Amino acid sequence: MKAFVAGAIIGVFLFALGIVLYFVTGRASASVEDKPLPFERTLAHAALDARIKKEMPTSFPIAADQTAFLAGAQVYQEHCGICHGLPNVDQTPMAKGMFPKPPALFKGKGVTDDSPGETYWKVVNGIRLTGMPEFKHVLNDTQMWQVSLLLANADKISDTVKQQLKPPTLPGPGAPAPPIGTSVSGKPGRMPISRHAAPTMQ
Repeated sequence: MKAFVAGAIIGVFLFALGIVLYFVTGRASASVEDKPLPFERTLAHAALDARIKKEMPTSFPIAADQTAFLAGAQVYQEHCGICHGLPNVDQTPMAKGMFPKPPALFKGKGVTDDSPGETYWKVVNGIRLTGMPEFKHVLNDTQMWQVSLLLANADKISDTVKQQLKPPTLPGPGAPAPPIGTSVSGKPGRMPISRHAAPTMQ
């Protein structure tokens, strides 16, 4: 019995050591084009789903109406479209180069089958290791609810809201460049990306 226990302990130790060596010797998937690690998606989704179910709000402080959708469309244009896409527009090169790929929220069902509270949680907190940032230091609470309600009802929005979601018209040659970003009331310290221009990489 003692030999069995000792063997089990040694086996567990060697297994753990093998996992550590797999990661620290550069064999693990790390680049965008690498295949996912075994059970990577399953474990990541399980952890995320459990956290969201525990913390997401179940009531909504603003109405899901035309006013909210129009305001949410403006927020989406400025902060979300570059990764999640606009209606009837191809993904941006940045989105195509991400892993995991950001879901196209105006194609297919998007997140219309999710509770607005679930989408709100993701907007507020972001999702680790996916490229999805948190917006609680960029947007105010009303803005986060507006864009969450827009996405939850993306299959029901009016033509007026769809018009608001069309790609912006860029200025012609010689026109002054629009500002890169504007501050958000009540949220100092960060600058949202303008829907007209992307920041320059140094």
